[in-house]
Amino acid sequence: MTADLVQDSWSRIDAWLREHAPRTFATLRPPAKVEEITAAQDELGVTFPPDLIASLLRHDGALDGPEAFRFNTHDRLLGVSGILDDTQFMRAVADDLDEEEAEDYWHHGYVKIGSYGATSDGLMIDCRAGRGSFGAIGRFFDETGTRFGKADSLGGYLAELAGQLERGRDAGVVTFNARLFWEWAMPAHPEWGSADDPLPARDEQLPELDLSCSDTDLLHASYLDGLEELGALLAVLPRERVVEAARKQLRRLAAETGLNKYPEVASALDALERGEVPSRPDQNDPLALRLRAVLVQANAHRDDTRRWAAEKMAHGIWGSPYRSVYESAGIRSRLTVDWRADLHADLGRPPLPPIPDEQFWGTLRNPAIDSNWYAAQNAQEKD
Repeated sequence: MTADLVQDSWSRIDAWLREHAPRTFATLRPPAKVEEITAAQDELGVTFPPDLIASLLRHDGALDGPEAFRFNTHDRLLGVSGILDDTQFMRAVADDLDEEEAEDYWHHGYVKIGSYGATSDGLMIDCRAGRGSFGAIGRFFDETGTRFGKADSLGGYLAELAGQLERGRDAGVVTFNARLFWEWAMPAHPEWGSADDPLPARDEQLPELDLSCSDTDLLHASYLDGLEELGALLAVLPRERVVEAARKQLRRLAAETGLNKYPEVASALDALERGEVPSRPDQNDPLALRLRAVLVQANAHRDDTRRWAAEKMAHGIWGSPYRSVYESAGIRSRLTVDWRADLHADLGRPPLPPIPDEQFWGTLRNPAIDSNWYAAQNAQEKD
């Protein structure tokens, strides 16, 4: 029976989470009550497939928030109340469409079981009894509507999910700070370009670098907020620790994108490591010419990652260390699934704080970080 497959799969998922991501496991809610499931079916006027009932009797969804258990589609597992709310919302949207459009977009026999949160995207299950697709798993997209093909049943989908967790990194499974993440990285291809490539002529037409950055530039708190607990850590550590982390992150980024092969870049990074800040160049100094040439070559090779790295190298050398860490982490997150662990190591592996909320940012007092918006929000709440 597929309901048995649901139970077996959840047992595998729960066991893996307990061992490898206990904070994510803690967000899975206890079983739903049978009467709640029955009432939801009555309210929606559908019959839930046995797999969905079996799953709800194991976990009534997951708590909301950044630590929530999510499928590999990044959709949070919904419980009975979430299923009701999200499905009724989708029905209201479909009511404004004609019959043919609604069939492809959202049918009244569909039920939402996973929510992306930021948009209406999410996993759904076909509850149209009597059809061959009854119980099939699909995904809804805001722009294109509903597409099936995820699995023929929720039991099969959960079994595949359990297998992915057990396969680990090769299946996009990443853990950090006892949490589960689904991430895939596309390593850079630093093979093009050579250390012997001549510098372009000073009068050659090249894109200019942004050299307007300063080490006193403020970084808005919302950027660090996206780094979650690592962002909170950056915000409270002594500046000298952040400066050191910025140097190390820049070194990693240069190695991963092949920029470190160029003597001009290597020399600047070596100077930073010695605690020396290279003189700020103009657009025609050797380092600037090298980075400007890389921008042209990266466009020709369609290598966005190296182009971004070249653009941000100036920020890393002469700009705010907070901005440098944020930008290096953002690019490296496309190159390696270990970027969080690397950043934590570069910061000295201090204890990680809780994931920050608006109150944290509103009460932050770091002159390098602009948290005025959050402070204003906190003040409004107190009034």
